[in-house]
Amino acid sequence: MAPPKRDVVWLDGLRGIASVLVVTAHICRSLFPHLITPALSDRGDATLFQLPFFRCLVMGRASVAVFALVTGYINALGPLKKSRAGNADAALTGIARSSFRRFGRFMIPAILATLISWLACQFGAYNIAHLADSAWIRDSSPRPSASFAGAFHDLFRSLIKTWVDGGNDYDKIQWTLTYLLKGSMLTYLTLVALIYVKPRWRMLILVGMFLFKWRSGDALVGFNVYCGILLAEVSIDPDVVDFASSHPYIQAVTSASLIILGFLFCSYPEEHAEWARWSRKMEDFGRKIFPEGAEYARFYPGMGADALATGIMFNPTAKTILSHRYLCWMGRLSWPVYLIHAPLIRTVLTWVLFGASVRPPRGQDAQGNQLPPGWLPLAKPWVVMFAVPLFYVFLYRAADLWLRYVDPWCGRVTQHFEDLVFRDDAKVEKPLLVS
Repeated sequence: MAPPKRDVVWLDGLRGIASVLVVTAHICRSLFPHLITPALSDRGDATLFQLPFFRCLVMGRASVAVFALVTGYINALGPLKKSRAGNADAALTGIARSSFRRFGRFMIPAILATLISWLACQFGAYNIAHLADSAWIRDSSPRPSASFAGAFHDLFRSLIKTWVDGGNDYDKIQWTLTYLLKGSMLTYLTLVALIYVKPRWRMLILVGMFLFKWRSGDALVGFNVYCGILLAEVSIDPDVVDFASSHPYIQAVTSASLIILGFLFCSYPEEHAEWARWSRKMEDFGRKIFPEGAEYARFYPGMGADALATGIMFNPTAKTILSHRYLCWMGRLSWPVYLIHAPLIRTVLTWVLFGASVRPPRGQDAQGNQLPPGWLPLAKPWVVMFAVPLFYVFLYRAADLWLRYVDPWCGRVTQHFEDLVFRDDAKVEKPLLVS
């Protein structure tokens, strides 16, 4: 039996949920930082969203792993299908154009987002953020440059450092972009090396590369990218498809178990795992399976994302849910949402939640010395309750405008350079998804 028609719509839904969780994680880190830990203190008392499974709704580290996995899956699927069809030369042509296009589609929007944040900074849009009673908002909000020339120097330095070491002063969350771009290039390099290899041997080599990245400690991108490539290969393998369709009970039990296990792994806290019994057990288990010196708060979410994606791929119900048009719409907006959400949190949301507050007066220490004024307190709970949902509406409306007007312009600029440097005979079809 031939493999079914390519179906990757569910990945759009998965990516949409991941982007929402990134936003939610940064809002919670700003307003409710205690949710980072599995309990309120070392005594073990916990709120609902500090418990396993529930805390997945307020954590964002698994989302980065999902982005890396989707990058590997989507970028590999087309070339792998061509390779299996005996059209490896066309696959190599597509890889060449896609790898070049990736730089423009990644770097141009990121430069524009940095430029917007830089302008906001220089005109004082982050002034309230500097005084807010939120460590994440204060620490991630840059201050205006000392001079006109210094402002352009700082902008240029941030644009360069974004792709060198992730040190963008005007949008600190762009530190992930250099790793995701490296993940894309790792995918293309692997495909070039394996495009002529027989499918069975290619899957075996991909398993070996997954284990190598695991053992080397590359939990942020490495083994997640290889998991995505491997899942793309498995999804179009006729024997795997036949086995899954002829054993529905095994497929259902296995996929459900992987999804549950994935959510558990994604629940691992970023800090103070020793404060809760369940996270202590996971920490003990991690010492047995992770390489020495591994960062468990990266490895566990990466494992969780891989297990979730594998379970979903073999679960028709889960794929149907993720293929809902609203989730797919969110997936199409995931890139602009990621780029603009942090500056909007530090401006629009901060203005609403902290701008109307009164700064506490100066106090005195035990020696009678004047202390600096306190931070601007968070608004009343009912204001937060209404403001945060409205912020999501505003954010997604802004992201939709970006997708309508800014993203096509970035695509045209990329296409212009692509047409400029490539030969006319290097033709390739457009990719199914831009992850």
